[in-house]
Amino acid sequence: MNHTISHGRLTIETAYALLAKGSTLSLGRDAEEAILKCRKYLDSKMEDIRRPIYGVTTGFGSLCNITIAAEDLSQLQHNLVMSHACGTGETVRPEIVKLMLLLKIQSLSYGYSGVQLITVQRLIDMFNNDILPVVYQQGSLGASGDLAPLAHMSLPLIGMGEVIYNGKVTDAAQVWKEMGWEPIKLKSKEGLALLNGTQFMSAHAVWSLVQAQRLSDWADKIGAMSLEAYDGRIEPFYPQVHEVRAHQGQIETAARIREILEGSEIIRQRKVHVQDPYSFRCMPQVHGASKDAIRYVKGIIETEINSATDNPTVFPDEDLIISAGNFHGQPIALPMDMLALALSELANISERRIYKLISGQRGLPNFLVAKPGLNSGFMIPQYTAASIVSQSKGLCMPASADSIPSSQGQEDHVSMGANAATKLVRVVENTERVLAIELFNAAQALEFRRPLRSSWTIEKIYAGYRKVVPFIDDDCYMHPFIEKSVEFIR
Repeated sequence: MNHTISHGRLTIETAYALLAKGSTLSLGRDAEEAILKCRKYLDSKMEDIRRPIYGVTTGFGSLCNITIAAEDLSQLQHNLVMSHACGTGETVRPEIVKLMLLLKIQSLSYGYSGVQLITVQRLIDMFNNDILPVVYQQGSLGASGDLAPLAHMSLPLIGMGEVIYNGKVTDAAQVWKEMGWEPIKLKSKEGLALLNGTQFMSAHAVWSLVQAQRLSDWADKIGAMSLEAYDGRIEPFYPQVHEVRAHQGQIETAARIREILEGSEIIRQRKVHVQDPYSFRCMPQVHGASKDAIRYVKGIIETEINSATDNPTVFPDEDLIISAGNFHGQPIALPMDMLALALSELANISERRIYKLISGQRGLPNFLVAKPGLNSGFMIPQYTAASIVSQSKGLCMPASADSIPSSQGQEDHVSMGANAATKLVRVVENTERVLAIELFNAAQALEFRRPLRSSWTIEKIYAGYRKVVPFIDDDCYMHPFIEKSVEFIR
């Protein structure tokens, strides 16, 4: 897949699809012309500049009142990239780093940043050759841009730092030598253009949104299988119920469950019980609320990845260079916190369905094994799910509720959106594991409804799942089956 970077709208789906092996980028003519025009304008301003311009002829942060001599402006940008590479902790997964490169290229392509064309082209070269900078998870406050992680992303441009290449961590200087590339000599404002921006946060958000949409779909399918295994009722999913409380996600979920269970013998059989627990009959309301949250967050993040987010912003046509705050992560920090909560709730309600399936109700054996007592059966997978859900609840404390001033008080309110981003990824992983455990339980419980058959959709999922995870007759080593369940829904 070849994608042309232009001023057309980049979607979440396109951004994620470009992670596929062999995908390449190229600059469209509109983007190339905008980059060249902005750089030419900035160079002309440097020849006849009568007032200080933040980050162009001055220091950074609280050092903004210190003017830098013209002969030192390139060194100023070089020093900025070096000194800001202060990340620590775990490394960022390579696919998210690759998204960072893509989103930084997209942001610079609009021609409001003043970078050289060679700088953007080198970022494209890195993307196309799968040369991915080593970036660390901790270090960004989510305002002034993602300074520390973007510094690590940018270090290779000047021949420094480390990259992942051919599956190994290697000094960027060595890879540059192999590729025949020279380190880039940054011009005025370029280091700031690279480091200011929200691409660390945005890349995590794009990755998480794609996973969120996948997990939301699986939550409906697995929840429907659990409803069948629990011998639940279909009436709470009738459209009339949801038309009188017309939230879009709720309506969609009810329709999806009805569609998944179409043709089931189990759902059609006469029910003795009058109603089901909330974790079953309120799936439209709970799963639906998460769908609506995912939809909202997706709209916000798509706006963000189609924006120029560095500072100062250069407007050649208006002869303006404005120092403002487009790097501030608040517009996406709040939605990322919301997305973490929406995904955590999918796991929260899933764990409750797991609990009901093993509780020895509605003709199901205790812990879903034929000889409970001698066998613990599915007792402990529920413990595992409960532990994961509890951890996610802690991770749902909104990072955006916090702010710690920095740079001697000049940067006195920050979004902490980077922390929202990294813990969002952990909640995604946790939700995936809980849903996988529910599938493990639901498939086991469904066996006890035989010879009745479920719907075509459920039986197809069940048959595929049984190719990798067997029915459990007696106690065995369960961990591998949980891991295989995760892989199955992945």
